[in-house]
Amino acid sequence: MSLLVPLFVVLPLLGAALTLLLGRRSRMQVAVSVLTLTATFVLAVVMLIAVDLGTPLAVSVGGWPLPFGIVLYVDRLAALLVAVSSIVLLAVLLFSVAQGAADGDSETPISIFHPSYLILAAGIFNAFIAGDLFNLYVGFEILLVASYVLITLGSTESRIRTGTVYVVVSLVSSIIFLSAIAVIYGALGTVNMAQIAERMTEIPPDVQMVLHILLLLGFAIKAAIFPLSFWLPDSYPTAPAPVTAVFAGLLTKVGVYAIIRTETQLFHDSDLNLVLAILAIATMIVGILGAVAQAELKRILSFTLVSHVGYMVFGISIATEAAVGATVYYMVHHIVVQTTLFLAVGLIERFAGSTSILRVKGLVVAAPFISALYLVPALNLGGIPPFSGFIGKFALFDAAAQVGTPIMWVAIGAGVLTSLLTLYALMRAWNLAFWREKDDSTETEARIDYLSRAPAADEQNTKREIPRIMSGAAVGMVAITLGLTVFAGPIYDICERVGESLLQPISLVELEGVEQDS
Repeated sequence: MSLLVPLFVVLPLLGAALTLLLGRRSRMQVAVSVLTLTATFVLAVVMLIAVDLGTPLAVSVGGWPLPFGIVLYVDRLAALLVAVSSIVLLAVLLFSVAQGAADGDSETPISIFHPSYLILAAGIFNAFIAGDLFNLYVGFEILLVASYVLITLGSTESRIRTGTVYVVVSLVSSIIFLSAIAVIYGALGTVNMAQIAERMTEIPPDVQMVLHILLLLGFAIKAAIFPLSFWLPDSYPTAPAPVTAVFAGLLTKVGVYAIIRTETQLFHDSDLNLVLAILAIATMIVGILGAVAQAELKRILSFTLVSHVGYMVFGISIATEAAVGATVYYMVHHIVVQTTLFLAVGLIERFAGSTSILRVKGLVVAAPFISALYLVPALNLGGIPPFSGFIGKFALFDAAAQVGTPIMWVAIGAGVLTSLLTLYALMRAWNLAFWREKDDSTETEARIDYLSRAPAADEQNTKREIPRIMSGAAVGMVAITLGLTVFAGPIYDICERVGESLLQPISLVELEGVEQDS
């Protein structure tokens, strides 16, 4: 079973090479991409069942013994996130393919899109299953290269400009991360996570703190944690709708995942939980206040993305088994719901020609189907019972209340306020873009005139037909969001077991017997 672990990375890379060779044979490229991501999902489910019933799986790539070999490591958390990521990547792929077919691939040139998209998938999967810090760094770099290509598709001025900012910020993060790896190797003589966990106690506490801060700083930029989140709201909204959806759903979560790994399994004696709690509070509040000030749906969702990363950092800062399990559940919830909302906004943009809540009116009558596709995940993200958003937030608040320190109660208050403001921002968009009638009085317009100064509030595009596959992909994602609620029990049980296992350091003894892949 362990020998199948490298397939998480090998399959997407082979698929990328094959789609590149197929050139403009679009149907073959689509088939390869769909089969690749479907196979990855099936493999992740099999792996999740195997590690949930047994022990984590690991393989040393190339036949090299520890500590020299590149170890790929699949536990419950890795398998769960790969499975969820595969579903999201597949749904967004179908959405993008339909959009490209309808628009002549002007937004997502197919000869470029499919190889880049599968390389992006390989980077995401590689990061999730990396057993050493350098391989995690390689996963981040694969992400950077592929995401830069995807974020600048169409080569418009705004995309090149925001793409450049995105790349510069990502490179700064990568430099910090690489510097941290160098310092860790100099101090401990290894970059293998299991060995780092065992040797960390051998170095002085002040050195541990330096290593801790360096890693946290690099990952915080990638996860868009305040005050290092300034780049995200301007970068994501300019990309094509499917690219924005997959970026919003997955890329920041890779940074959050890295923080979960390092905080729970590497640094036991170097405690930054108070700092993380303060950062979580600031990220939640500043992010959602930014969302309230926006008049363009993509920007509203981009700021809510920042604010809800704060919930995950909040869960990490609690540092209990229950909190880590709740964080993982909320992470899965947010990947799916945030992606679904961006797909729904992509449909709105095609139908109405705009995503400005000042320009769009009367969608609940003109497009009731699209209205439902927006409303369900919006209520979910806002934390309305009985949706998964409410379940995840309640579990986080309950875990924090059990700790009961003053900072935890402040964080709970910030979380409740953020949830209410999230609901306000999304429902204000509903009232203006969906519920407001087209012949509303000028008095209504005057009351919302302050939003006209918000960025990108006056953009207008051509109205376009919505292919059935695009709608089908969005419907599928909405169904998955509902599935997180209907099957919350078994999904949350898995997340609880993830929390229990993560607070136990990776054992080098377990990894010394890993299978070697030559």
